[in-house]
Amino acid sequence: MSLVTAQHLGRGYGIAGSDEERIKVLDRLYELGERNIDTASIYGDSEELIGKWLKARPGVRDTLFLATKCGYLPDMSGVRGDPEFMKQTFKESLEKLGVEKVDLIYQHRPDSKVPIEITVGTLAEFVKEGKATYIGLSECTPATIRRAQKVHPITAVQIEYSPLELVHEAPGGVIETCRELGIAVVAFSPTARGLLAGRWARTSPKDFPAGDMRAGLPRFSEENFPKILKVVDGLKEIAAAHNATPAQVAIAWVAAQGVIVIPGAKQIHYVEENLAADQIKLSAEELARIRELAEASNWMQSGGRYAPVGDALTKVDTPSLEEYKRAQQT
Repeated sequence: MSLVTAQHLGRGYGIAGSDEERIKVLDRLYELGERNIDTASIYGDSEELIGKWLKARPGVRDTLFLATKCGYLPDMSGVRGDPEFMKQTFKESLEKLGVEKVDLIYQHRPDSKVPIEITVGTLAEFVKEGKATYIGLSECTPATIRRAQKVHPITAVQIEYSPLELVHEAPGGVIETCRELGIAVVAFSPTARGLLAGRWARTSPKDFPAGDMRAGLPRFSEENFPKILKVVDGLKEIAAAHNATPAQVAIAWVAAQGVIVIPGAKQIHYVEENLAADQIKLSAEELARIRELAEASNWMQSGGRYAPVGDALTKVDTPSLEEYKRAQQT
């Protein structure tokens, strides 16, 4: 099963096309039978774009599974999980999307100052009010998932997961915790932010275009790049046997791990390529070979997935209710 993230469609994430071009991407997704769309308040203007698309196509909303996320500050300098901010940003998301309800609402990142019980309690209010059907979390710790689940059933947890990012496979980690609790795992960046697609002759982070966020990510350092390219070369070999692309093989491998995959694309031909990955059936030997490449790469890599501030947000355990109450009294 796959969804499609609208992250790459929003202005502010790379170079976005015109509204007309981006609307055509959404139209093509729909033509190909895709009915699951994932977005967020910080994905540039993607919520507004989806809202514009839906408004011009009466009846389409009722056929979609629509997910969005809230909690990040607009400038992405931090997060807020307090009820006031969550309610305000979710209200704005509904207005931008032009809908009265989403199917799934995520907290985008945990807030180190607000107990997860309070944040999930707020999300549960959205469900009770008929503004959301399901609740999800994104990039959180196993402990946070367990605490959240006691407040309200958690339907999905988003993680970064690709042959270059296996951290969540650790014993007792997010994937194991979600499977124990019956929570769906949703994998974003299955092609490692496009690096595993093998579409560019890039041999160094210096080859990224000016302003490309990937150039500043520690995991994509000059030291690590040769290791990344070894994985790309391995994917190319397997892709050739399937008359496929490295991106399709990476997506197929992630899907074979029993998770929901949400690749992103900003151009129609990449949309078509990504969705066609569903047709690729990797053999046991091919799955094992990719894992071998993946584990070798991860074992050798160093550096965080994001700049320090962003990386810290993926490892946050929120305070207990007791700690929070004591802090409020001082």
